Amino acid sequence: MARIAWIGDRDAVGEIADIYTELKRTSARGNVPDILRTMSLRPDFLRAIDQASRLHFTDGALSRAEHEMIAAYVSALNRCHY
Repeated sequence: MARIAWIGDRDAVGEIADIYTELKRTSARGNVPDILRTMSLRPDFLRAIDQASRLHFTDGALSRAEHEMIAAYVSALNRCHY
């Protein structure tokens, strides 16, 4: 059982439904990651986090692959499945 309340796909309406649709469209897995669902009670915050994440993972000084590799390594060090 989740300790953080969130809005599920079936209950998503309005702005959160729109955000979920966009997240699913742009996700490699075609889903809304649970880490993002934890912010679903604050659609404004969820949208801001999604935009920041997209900016973070764009190619720049590091490629997206390098960003992902660093994120995966740090997650492993922290024993976090994300």
